[in-house]
Amino acid sequence: MGRHTDKVGDAFPRAPSQEEWERMGQEERAQVVDALPGEVTYDEMAMPEGDRHSQPKMSTVDVLRGYFERRGRKVYVGTELPVYYPAERRFAPDLLVVLEAEAHWRDKWVVSHEGHGLDWVMEVHVGGDRKKDAEFNVSRYARLGIPEYFIFDGGRLTLEGYRLATPAARVYSRMEPRHGRLVSEVLGLELQVEGEHLRFWAGNAPLLESRELISRMEGHSLELQRRAEMAERRLSEETQRRDEETRSREELERRLKELQAEMARMKKSQK
Repeated sequence: MGRHTDKVGDAFPRAPSQEEWERMGQEERAQVVDALPGEVTYDEMAMPEGDRHSQPKMSTVDVLRGYFERRGRKVYVGTELPVYYPAERRFAPDLLVVLEAEAHWRDKWVVSHEGHGLDWVMEVHVGGDRKKDAEFNVSRYARLGIPEYFIFDGGRLTLEGYRLATPAARVYSRMEPRHGRLVSEVLGLELQVEGEHLRFWAGNAPLLESRELISRMEGHSLELQRRAEMAERRLSEETQRRDEETRSREELERRLKELQAEMARMKKSQK
């Protein structure tokens, strides 16, 4: 999301190198982490691109957090979080995922402090120059050892995926679609452009956003209510039918008794 000229980048704060970090004590490390800004500057930010840029980010965070929470997995999912690799210029990807990480709120990700780099990154592109996302970031994220990198182009409605062939590789291999989807080995999910939106799949099951889940639950609730009303109506009709049968039987029994009584009187009068 930020500009990538080295001339500008040298002016921004960086985390210490790993060697410097290892020479520090715990107190000094804490001071360094606290001093690193939890925001990026205007010069680093891309121009706002409206709903087509913000909506895919919000949807992806919603879907992935819900998916991993339901499975009880410790996974951190963040968006536009300043990231500090040792001695590297900071950056703030549109979306990031770190496996086996506590999901508490953060205002920055300092790799040396967290003890883990990013596992998965996605940038959302809408318009303008794609060079940063399609060239510069492909090179930088691979060099940093980020296992997977995706680019969702909301303007062209395309999806690209890149993966490190081995953990030691520092150049990405481009992913090839499988039945129209890209497979994320890191997430254990598949991704696909569906209409104007990005869809995640777990096998043959689409992962639904909260609004979709709520809509589906509301539909299910209405269907249950409809079935309950039908069952109640059938029960009422059955109860009414049984009441009518009971009244008919009682009426027949009453008439039979009257007939028997009448016959008994007739026999008595004939004697």
